[in-house]
Amino acid sequence: MPNNLSKETSPYLLQHKDNPVEWFSWNEDSLKKAKEENKPIFLSIGYSSCHWCHVMAHESFENDAVAKIMNENFVNIKVDREERPDLDDIYQKICQMSTGQGGWPLSVFLTPDQKPFYVGTYFPVLDSYGRPGFGSLCRQLAQAWKEKPKDVGNSAEQFMANLTKLEKVSDDGKIEKSILDEAAVNLLQVADTNFGGFGQAPKFPNAANLSFMFRYSKISGIGKFEQFALMTLKKMAKGGIFDQIGGGFHRYSTDARWLVPHFEKMLYDNALLPPVYAEAYQITKDPFYLDIVTKTLDYVIREMTTDSGLFYSAQDADTNGEEGQTFVWKKREIESILGEDSDIFCIYYDVTDGGNFEGNTILANNINISSLAFKLDKTENEIIGLVNRSSKKLLDLRNKRDQPGIDDKVITSWNSMMISAFTKGYRVSGNEKYLHVATNAAKFFAEQFSKHGFIHRTFKNDTPKLNGYLDDYSYLVNSLIDVFEVTSEPYFLEMAQKIANYMIEHFWNDSEKSFYFTGDTHESLIIRPKNYYDLSVPSGNSVAANALLKLHHLTHNEKFLEISKCILESNGTSAAENPFAFGYLLNVMNLYLNAPTEITIINDENSEIVNSLYKKFLPEGLIVTIKTEEILQSLSKYHFFEGKEFSNKTQVTVCKNFSCSLPLSTLSEIEKNL
Repeated sequence: MPNNLSKETSPYLLQHKDNPVEWFSWNEDSLKKAKEENKPIFLSIGYSSCHWCHVMAHESFENDAVAKIMNENFVNIKVDREERPDLDDIYQKICQMSTGQGGWPLSVFLTPDQKPFYVGTYFPVLDSYGRPGFGSLCRQLAQAWKEKPKDVGNSAEQFMANLTKLEKVSDDGKIEKSILDEAAVNLLQVADTNFGGFGQAPKFPNAANLSFMFRYSKISGIGKFEQFALMTLKKMAKGGIFDQIGGGFHRYSTDARWLVPHFEKMLYDNALLPPVYAEAYQITKDPFYLDIVTKTLDYVIREMTTDSGLFYSAQDADTNGEEGQTFVWKKREIESILGEDSDIFCIYYDVTDGGNFEGNTILANNINISSLAFKLDKTENEIIGLVNRSSKKLLDLRNKRDQPGIDDKVITSWNSMMISAFTKGYRVSGNEKYLHVATNAAKFFAEQFSKHGFIHRTFKNDTPKLNGYLDDYSYLVNSLIDVFEVTSEPYFLEMAQKIANYMIEHFWNDSEKSFYFTGDTHESLIIRPKNYYDLSVPSGNSVAANALLKLHHLTHNEKFLEISKCILESNGTSAAENPFAFGYLLNVMNLYLNAPTEITIINDENSEIVNSLYKKFLPEGLIVTIKTEEILQSLSKYHFFEGKEFSNKTQVTVCKNFSCSLPLSTLSEIEKNL
């Protein structure tokens, strides 16, 4: 018989609706039940594409004996961390403080008033891996609750004291270039100079840190930072973490060489990585990096896009309970499909009889194509052409296999990241399809704000659910600015300001000079969380600082600048000391210190000029393309466009260091003024 999760819309919660565990969702009724029955809460937080979440569910939550213990002693609550990042943030911090690590599944035992007294991640059903068995753990904690309530209470209060201390912002410093210098040096100290990336296995993409290295290399003139970032991007793109024939990035690499991924594909990774690959293309003009941009964006359009043009959250790692089943190959299978072309394809992607992953092969390309071309007496283009044709054949076959599940909910913040990625993809590729995708999604979310008066966190079949968090607001504002820059439609700039003002009114904490993660109308939790760290995704505070800084330069609203400065000042020292956790913020700090170069393109008729600017690495550039005289007139009320006149030919105005050029109409003139 289905439990209480059967009425939910989250794919993750629905995965557990038939468990013998009497699951509840996090709501007023389930919390009230715990208080009335004086039962502790077992809180299980995960997400639909989480491999170890599936393992724990199969071992423990589908186990009748374990479920009996859970049902008798606890009020059991399931939470989708993507729907409720506020709960995940709070209890993940507790887990990291007490165990030194976090992750999912997150398993937390709470008092009826939501205070944690025991926390961990995955627990096996029986004692193993140095971890207690989940069934016996539940018995012990249930006994402690009944027989040693004072000890449980003391543990909960200690957790709360540590959590409250953690939430305080201690920095109060000046924004200085020395912060960037220290951060760059410290970041390079944790860099893997052999295979790229930071640290050892497991390895995550960390797009923002690589973008920072590009920016620091530009301002410092020290080439090793740029070289390292380029090397990392190439190693990732050639490794198994990148889907060589289908495009898109898997979540992370289990090894240092980027070969064996954890096979889930998260929307946010495939939103954050195309912009940094686009920057690599702008810096080097190497089409390799542009190819990764387009393959990733095309993957999202093909496999992760809803009928209404929004974007799904994730693709599972598992197919039929086996991780990576959809994505790996046997050599004989490739030979049967490709025939005589298989020889070169197998050399190119290192396909062997024995394979490189549990008897199968994960496609990865670490061969020098020039050497291969010379050896085979072929041109590089001939080899690339053969590989591309062969890849299409294999992809067609792969599409007929059983496919990993899709988490089909739409998350506003992740969709906003994707909008920004498509605008960047349009800039470097000129593909109008990407611009259409971006503007369509941006209009949807802007219209939802106009309709409801606030932002929602998730959508299922275009139906909204849950109030938005800081991430949803800040990322949406950021993406609307990105779309405005390439379309110049006043609507997007106006909506960016409206949503930014709402964000400030309902999320800003003036005393601590930072944004709360939840709005002032949100339900009361054990704390009102804040998030400062740029980890798997940049923090809402970092993104808000970026969006507000740009809005200031577009509108001259001093309030936007002041709040952006406050965020930077509050986190500057921490960013210098621990740059790995503040990559995005460091990029915003770079933008502030170097001041945006304000570039206005009047009339986009001369595509050569427009494309030249779009394909130039200008990390401090705010580039707005004015397409019609009517648009310019409607924008003339803003500082950025004041005094500018429309022209019958393409002209560019460059403003920096508080002075503006005359209208420029040749590439050579523009170059001199950048």
